[in-house]
Amino acid sequence: MYIYIMSRITLFTILLCAVFFCGKTTVSAQNTTFNKTTTLIRPPYLKTGDTVAIVAPSGILRNRTAEVEQAKNLLKSWGLHAVVGKNVFNQNNHFAGTDAERAEDFQKAMDDPKISAIWCARGGYGAVRILDKLNYTKFRKQPKWIIGYSDITAIHNQVHNEGFESLHAMMCTSLQDNNETIKETISTFKDALFGNPLSYTLQGSKHNKTGTTSGLLVGGNLSILYSMLGSKTSIDTKNKILFIEEIGEYEYHIDRMLQSLKRAGYFEHCKGVIVGDITKVRRNTTQWGSSVEQLILDVLTDYNIPVAFNMPAGHEKDNRAMIFGRAVQLNVSQDQSTVVFQN
Repeated sequence: MYIYIMSRITLFTILLCAVFFCGKTTVSAQNTTFNKTTTLIRPPYLKTGDTVAIVAPSGILRNRTAEVEQAKNLLKSWGLHAVVGKNVFNQNNHFAGTDAERAEDFQKAMDDPKISAIWCARGGYGAVRILDKLNYTKFRKQPKWIIGYSDITAIHNQVHNEGFESLHAMMCTSLQDNNETIKETISTFKDALFGNPLSYTLQGSKHNKTGTTSGLLVGGNLSILYSMLGSKTSIDTKNKILFIEEIGEYEYHIDRMLQSLKRAGYFEHCKGVIVGDITKVRRNTTQWGSSVEQLILDVLTDYNIPVAFNMPAGHEKDNRAMIFGRAVQLNVSQDQSTVVFQN
């Protein structure tokens, strides 16, 4: 009887120790994972003589050869070389070539050690169709800047989840506008590529939710963020600042997408929100009844986080460059807001 009782006590002690040490291991693993996400890997800034690959992972580039030539000339004026993917001007229904062709150009640019940055020629739609075809094995060893906005948000999300910074900035088709009308768009793009400090002072808004915060910047086009929900490419916004922009949607569509992000927990531990251009809002036969700004505030009413409107980024001529995955300091007041990128 004594041996039996001692055996039970010994067994209980062993089990208790196992639970305790397993619990400690789990906490340690969680902390390690979190620490990995607090700082992302920064690709090397560009320097004179570097090469930029121009690719088209999304929409068709019909009659856009002039813009691509202008893009090459712009890079040349900065002392950079340009190579254009062999499939860029292919046409496959809505897309710049088949999924396989678009993925081939992107993969080749990611794997080529002579390429320092990958510049997307345009957005539109189609990047999501090549995400699962991309292999980041060589990219992880030699990361490079991936540049674009709008539909390229899908690739930004994937790059973020791989642990790397990327560049939300103008694309080749932005050069359809006179360079004089997009001076800030071009100059901030150059600054970001070459590692010059980035900081912005935003016009104030009566809708701003005031406060000061900091965190890694993530986000992009609202429709694309919404479409990533539930997939491995959806981003974790915990302790991060979310940027959103949109074009050509009904207000009720915007509300539906934001409500979906909310229900998915996007704003639960988010540190702040920066709202870029939300343009060409479509008219519905049934009026929404409030401004887009108020719509956004209504979605965020349960969260005590700063919200800054009037970030000049998105589908307008003034499309300032932003580094996704970079720590930023956000200060929001009614009169103005500032966004300062850590260098």
